[in-house]
Amino acid sequence: MRDLGKALGDIAAIRDQMAQTSQFRGYGPTTLAATAALAVSAAVVQARYIPDPANDVTAYLALWIATAALSVALIGVEVVTRSRRIHSGLADEMIRLAAEKQLPAIAAGALLTAVLARTAPHTLWLLPGLWQILLSLGMFAASSSVPRPLIAVGFWYMASGLTCIALANGGHAFSPLAMGVPFGLGQLLAAALLRRVEGSDEEN
Repeated sequence: MRDLGKALGDIAAIRDQMAQTSQFRGYGPTTLAATAALAVSAAVVQARYIPDPANDVTAYLALWIATAALSVALIGVEVVTRSRRIHSGLADEMIRLAAEKQLPAIAAGALLTAVLARTAPHTLWLLPGLWQILLSLGMFAASSSVPRPLIAVGFWYMASGLTCIALANGGHAFSPLAMGVPFGLGQLLAAALLRRVEGSDEEN
């Protein structure tokens, strides 16, 4: 019985090692492009229905948190279905490793938002930039397992997040452009890069 347990443990370790050295292909360009459209749509909704977000931060946060949650759900569903199709027997390990790299940034964003909203509401103007920086850190964390060109997306979100913080000025920090443009372009960039990688793989 002990030998059986050791053998199963060795097999699990081998599978984990194989997953760690394999390129994760669970993200698809179409869904990433859809999340770009969601970001732009949310910016349009904000411009139309939340004209003064600095004085209606609750509605602002509700809109963008809902948009982020829907985007994560769409990507999550595709990650599971696409991984099971592409990675086959290693799908569970690949999904787990991908989640381990992305979830810390997502959790940090959620906790940071909650803490600032509760204890330091006067600092909420920082959130658009901070959200982008956290997403960039998630991209950098996953850079060793995703197609190499996607590292450009991490640099984009780092640059756009720092720019948002640097240029923020009072109520302008909550401008729909501060979210719609960075996330719309960032997700479109990710989709375009993945499409290009897939095209290259098909040619080879």
